[in-house]
Parts: sequence; structure tokens; C-alpha cells
Amino acid sequence: MFTGIVESLGLIKEITTSGTNKTFWIESPLSSSFKIDQSIAHNGVCLTVEDVKESLHRVTAVEETLNKTELNQWEIGTHVNMERSLLPTNRLDGHFVQGHVDTTAVCQKIKDKQGSYEFEFEFPKKFAGLIIEKGSICVNGISLTAFDVKKHSFRAAIIPFTFEHTNLQFVKEGDFVNLEFDMIGKYILRKLSLEK
Repeated sequence: MFTGIVESLGLIKEITTSGTNKTFWIESPLSSSFKIDQSIAHNGVCLTVEDVKESLHRVTAVEETLNKTELNQWEIGTHVNMERSLLPTNRLDGHFVQGHVDTTAVCQKIKDKQGSYEFEFEFPKKFAGLIIEKGSICVNGISLTAFDVKKHSFRAAIIPFTFEHTNLQFVKEGDFVNLEFDMIGKYILRKLSLEK
């Protein structure tokens, strides 16, 4: 379980493919503190630490993960948002994030608002029931507030601190990002669907 408050940026240093899996070596200020078998959110994707070497750690993404996320687009030099799992003693500054990405979205527009940034994302229409005006949404592992919500798009305002400390600073129009919709909304929608 995560909160969507990014702790650090990681940098992809090496990528190998084995069958339908991809393995990544990632360098970050947090890597040396990781333990093998620990769950870490990478762009909002919960991955298990397999090995640690000084400032590097290794994770593997299986076919299901690669199909549902933008991890297939990672290259050497890609910047990744990272967050360690939630401790029960921490304040919950973002919202409950599982690290189970639902789908990807495309960045349609980026506006420099002279003090903040505004991003517009387009997502598949079948997820329309899972996002509400002023509701929480996890984008690349970042807890954000959605507004101007339409059937297949929403906007999010980004404060300078978030822009400077996450990989949103590297996202361009046309790029894909990972989306995880609010867990509570998913449970409500599921319950309603079973009552029909």
C-alpha cells in the first residue's frame, strides 16, 4: 500500500528481456536502503526488489504488467517516480494507492500557468465511472486531484514542488502515463454492478 507521495526519482541504467519479462536495474538515492523482496512503487507500479548493489536495485515486470502499464516504453535514461510502501505510523498525505495500475493515459496538453502547470490526460472511456470531479487519481505514482472530468479525460494542476521532484517534468504531450483509479470507487462500482 502506498500514498502517491513520490519520495525520489530513479534512473533506468540497464534493461534485459527474458521470454515475456523485462528486468530493470534502477539507480536512485533510495536503492541502497532497499531489502530483497520489498515492494516499491515505480511510476505507480508495485514491483518487488530482487537484488541490491550499492545505489542500484533490480526489479522484473511480467507480461501482465507490461501490457497494462507504460513500462514497455522505459529506456536506459528514463526517469521513474519511486515510493516505498506505507508504514502504519505515517501520515497519509496522499490517498490509498495499491500500486496496481488500471490502465495508461495519454498526455494531451501541458499548460505553463506561470506558477503552476496544468496537464490534460485522455484515458479509455470504459473507466469513466471510476473518476469524479475533485477526486483522487494516481498518475505515474503521484497522488493528484482530477478536475474538468469528462467521459475519457481529466485535467490536473501541478504545483512547482511536485513538478520539480517527479518525472512530470519529463512528460511531453503524446507521452503515456500510468493511471490507478481510487480503490474506494472501484469497490462501489463493483458492488453496484452486482446488484443489477
